[in-house]
Amino acid sequence: MALSETGTNHFKNYIAGEWIEGDSQVENINPSDTRDVVGLAVRSGGADLDRAIDAAHDAAPGWARSTPQQRYDILDAVGNEIIARKDELGRLLSREEGKTLAEGIGEVVRAGQVFKFFAGEAVRLPGERLDSIRPGVEVDMRREPMGVIGMITPWNFPIAIPAWKIAPALAYGNAVVLKPAELVPGSAWALAEILSRSGLPEGVFNLVAGRGSELGPRMIENPKVRAISFTGSVPTGRGIAAACGEHLKKVQLEMGGKNPLVVLDDADLDVAVGAALNGAFFSTGQRCTASSRLVVSEGIHDRFVSALTEKLKTLVVGDALDPKTQMGPVVDEKQLEQDLSYVEIAGQEGGKLAIGGERLTLEKPGFYMAPALFTETSNDMRINREEVFGPVASVIRVKDYEEALHVANDTSFGLSSGICTTSLKYASDFKQKSEAGMVMVNLPTAGVDYNVPFGGTKGSSFGSREQGRYAVEFYTTVKTAYTQP
Repeated sequence: MALSETGTNHFKNYIAGEWIEGDSQVENINPSDTRDVVGLAVRSGGADLDRAIDAAHDAAPGWARSTPQQRYDILDAVGNEIIARKDELGRLLSREEGKTLAEGIGEVVRAGQVFKFFAGEAVRLPGERLDSIRPGVEVDMRREPMGVIGMITPWNFPIAIPAWKIAPALAYGNAVVLKPAELVPGSAWALAEILSRSGLPEGVFNLVAGRGSELGPRMIENPKVRAISFTGSVPTGRGIAAACGEHLKKVQLEMGGKNPLVVLDDADLDVAVGAALNGAFFSTGQRCTASSRLVVSEGIHDRFVSALTEKLKTLVVGDALDPKTQMGPVVDEKQLEQDLSYVEIAGQEGGKLAIGGERLTLEKPGFYMAPALFTETSNDMRINREEVFGPVASVIRVKDYEEALHVANDTSFGLSSGICTTSLKYASDFKQKSEAGMVMVNLPTAGVDYNVPFGGTKGSSFGSREQGRYAVEFYTTVKTAYTQP
């Protein structure tokens, strides 16, 4: 099925090797130009989901017995096609989600790289053999697929996050049912379309679009689904964890962040400002790894705020597909209203708005917002406790490194953290004592590699890590076999 880069596309379900209509259709709107309908996406009910789960359940045993070479060949071919079509798919992604075209293309490449990485993992699935404590007995430990994996993915990385869930699931011999975010059906559909031609047996991969509030609980309650991988909000994640516990399902959750970027007096100012600008405002701040709390020591505070404010004055906000744009729109009206409400809340709590924070009216009708920077905030303010998920950052002034470390760790989240310093002593101490799953030194808190684990602590993550070779922990179970020769 052809993908239109300018006209309206039709995004269907993919179940048991067939493209299927849903119960109804919803419009997929371009946030850069609300007059542009990217596509018409199906909205499915429980019957379609049940059919997809049945198909995956029927296909899972055969796929589990496939050879590592079969899995390698399919995943590597999928990765190659994604990368070869990076411009086309990146344009679709940016058109429906709103991140800049460069960011959209970069995300597509990342998705392709993930598939190619897990193609390699398919042929090096680890096992172990030990001598038993009983004479003459051999013990083998091997990893086996879980079976059917249910996946619920968010709108902010509409091809990369599905990729880094689907690829390891298939590499380790599982069948998949994917429920993507309703706001961004096109990228998931495009990925499904590539998978549909990859040589996968019918039913091994299935795509069902619809409301998460309806399909999510039904997926969890179905006994044929052995595990759930979810990326999204903390409240939803907590509900999924509780439900999976009730049904004794394996669960993996990636949720929110309120990530600190510490800037010490000895930091290189240009490096610090660059890290803050990228981490807080690129991808319109719509990243769980965004640096929304800028914890700055008093000796560099004023220079840092002034330099960052000057950078924000020149940041070009506009149509995601315009090559001049440096920050695209917010994803939709609801998210924009939430972002603006936090700007109001921060002001009411005593924060000083240094720049931005207003809705922008540009040539094209869209969900545009001027990036907002607050100063004179404290860590107990809502702006520093709750995830905004937009282009809004706040500065917290601290006396020294010790106070900065305390403030950085004083949060219910623990996904990513960063420090800008030229001191090896402080950098080493922060890497050890930061209560986050990922720590960056002189780098933005957002931006990670596909070949290493991704995940956090506290309220940010639950269960096994995603990505890299650590993904095997979630997508497989261990069998121990004893043999008396």
